[in-house]
Amino acid sequence: MQPTVYLAGPITGCSFNGCTDWRNDAIAQLAQSGIRGLSPMRGKEHLSHVKEFTSDGDKYRELYGVNHVMSTNRGIMTRDRFDATRCSALLVNLLGATRVSVGTVMEIAWADAKRTPIVAVMEEEGNPHHHGMVLEAIGFRVATLNEAIHVLKVMLS
Repeated sequence: MQPTVYLAGPITGCSFNGCTDWRNDAIAQLAQSGIRGLSPMRGKEHLSHVKEFTSDGDKYRELYGVNHVMSTNRGIMTRDRFDATRCSALLVNLLGATRVSVGTVMEIAWADAKRTPIVAVMEEEGNPHHHGMVLEAIGFRVATLNEAIHVLKVMLS
């Protein structure tokens, strides 16, 4: 069975490109080793014009005229939980976060509850996710996305 990596990280406050650029790069790099990357942004091209995501998916209907089940709070929660609990490993990109990403912390908790390995990219100091419980859930903490991908390739190949 092909190993899969769920690509967690902040979405609220980011643009569509800000959410997808690093994930698309990671997906391409992982694919070179036969590892499938799962992005929470897949199938959401209808939101490509969004300049800054909110934390309430149900608002997309009124803000952007988008009425897509995968972009509702329930759709987001259901698929992201499914992905975070079925993947072989979680890649969490927290670089540059300016506030705690509640959704990302939930994904870390879901993965940890299943004892899924978690590889996190995070600054040594100053990141708002620097919290004892988050740090204990993370199996591998590295400084760059390339380091994280290397860890995943070694672990899953």
